[in-house]
Amino acid sequence: MTPRSTLALILTGLALTPVAAVHAQNASDAATALPSAAVLASPARPDADRAKDAQRKPFDLLALTPLPKGAAVADLMPGSGYFTRLLSLELGASGHVYAVIPAEMVARHPQIPQMAQAIAANTAFANVSVVVTPIVDFKVAQPLDLVWTSQNYHDVYGGMGPETALHMDQAIYQALKPGGIFMVIDHVALAGTGTTAPTTLHRIDPDLIVKQVESAGFRLVTSSPALHNPGDTHTLPVFDKSIRGRTDQVVLKFQKPLKQDHDN
Repeated sequence: MTPRSTLALILTGLALTPVAAVHAQNASDAATALPSAAVLASPARPDADRAKDAQRKPFDLLALTPLPKGAAVADLMPGSGYFTRLLSLELGASGHVYAVIPAEMVARHPQIPQMAQAIAANTAFANVSVVVTPIVDFKVAQPLDLVWTSQNYHDVYGGMGPETALHMDQAIYQALKPGGIFMVIDHVALAGTGTTAPTTLHRIDPDLIVKQVESAGFRLVTSSPALHNPGDTHTLPVFDKSIRGRTDQVVLKFQKPLKQDHDN
């Protein structure tokens, strides 16, 4: 089955794992925590983050990845730290969040780590640490339960090249525990736009993501419609004021197999 047909089946619901099913799937694991309203309501979250909740739908997204007590998580290319803070609050003192920033980006823009460093310095987010690492050598201090990246895959694929994106996927595969999750959220581009849309529109054809990530050894288990916007034509740059903050976004949950036939 081709990546496009696999994604089409999932998007049409034939292979979709809805939020309710994810909840049921983990109901037997008493140590597994789901996001709570208290996380979203935490006074540690800045007002700027709260203002984005209606559009970014964090509860729906975090519910796709219930985490065990003491989980280790990486927020890859955390930007303003929106999800870094949420993951930190969800995990609490028993877990850890690594805000991972590509060394290639820091070489061009040395100020990039400052936002993540400010979060890590805040006692409300004491379980956060900042890691700067080459994107093709993605690694942190311990095996991970989850690698999360939101609105970034297109930057690696378009800005650093498809081969770099593939090597990143392979390194993330190695960094995850067996059964670990790789969550990819990004702005949708028209099919067949290749490397053009990532560099000109800051969007990416979802099939490119699926093809690359699956070739690294992952299995696509869920594609959520949580951020789908049928009114987005996929032809405008994501920063265009008519669509900014309301783009159609693909939400892909990949899993590293529990039993591995080979290492990538």
